[in-house]
Amino acid sequence: MNSPPTAPRSRLRWAWSLLAWVALGLALLGVILPGLPTVPFVLLSAFAAARGSTRLHARLLADPRMGPIIRDWQQHGTVARRTKWTALATMVLSGVLLVLFTPPLAAGSGIVIMTITATWLWLRPEPDQPSDLR
Repeated sequence: MNSPPTAPRSRLRWAWSLLAWVALGLALLGVILPGLPTVPFVLLSAFAAARGSTRLHARLLADPRMGPIIRDWQQHGTVARRTKWTALATMVLSGVLLVLFTPPLAAGSGIVIMTITATWLWLRPEPDQPSDLR
């Protein structure tokens, strides 16, 4: 396994670190809030952490739930089919909740965002090798 990249020693390191933490927070909120995607924010968090916080980047890679997703993306630009199905199921459930409990404009906006995100996610290639963690 490759070691995580060393964060640059620059004036922008704090900005990358801040972006990593904000994206991670949004990803965690996406787990419970309808319409807020999780996987893209996890990937953004890992991208920013690799540039601003080697400690956070290492923690993300070591996480049993997020680590395999991040490694697949960083090493091969792929997203496992199981991850895609999980994300799609969550988005469909979120869409139903939005329709039932929010005004039509909010529901429609959320569904459009989730449709764009789902389309982007399903257009990503899948890993060649199956993994037990997927």
